[in-house]
Amino acid sequence: MKAVAEALSKLDAEATGRVVRWAAERFAVTPAHPSKGKGFTPSGEANSDSGDAPRFSSFPDLYNAASPTTEKDKALVAGYWFQYNQGQEDFAAQAINSALKDLGQRVANITVAFNNLKAQKPALVVQVKKSGSTKQARKKYKLTAAGKKAVEELIGQA
Repeated sequence: MKAVAEALSKLDAEATGRVVRWAAERFAVTPAHPSKGKGFTPSGEANSDSGDAPRFSSFPDLYNAASPTTEKDKALVAGYWFQYNQGQEDFAAQAINSALKDLGQRVANITVAFNNLKAQKPALVVQVKKSGSTKQARKKYKLTAAGKKAVEELIGQA
């Protein structure tokens, strides 16, 4: 345990969380309080109004549990995976598109899907960054509390 503590002490909180989650998945253990330990809470989870996010061991497991039917719901579920299960503060539209494509659930236009999610009231995602000045520039998004709740409702319906 001392060696693990020493190795983790060299990492920032976000990196520590990723390493701990990886180790838990790799060795098939479930922490007693997955979002309570130091460095384990993914950033973005703190702005949630509904306790701990459900954890899934893989994106296909989450996708199948949610069973999204629309392109915007597919993008929302994939964003949830990256933000709450992978612990990323935000996620790139390209990463979402790739994950869905790998799953055989391609979205025709990921930007349109995210624009629809942003246009909802309340917004389910917010754009946090745009790299480049063209319409096709790389964009990063983050789920809102309403977006997190929407995915958790999809999961609950399955």
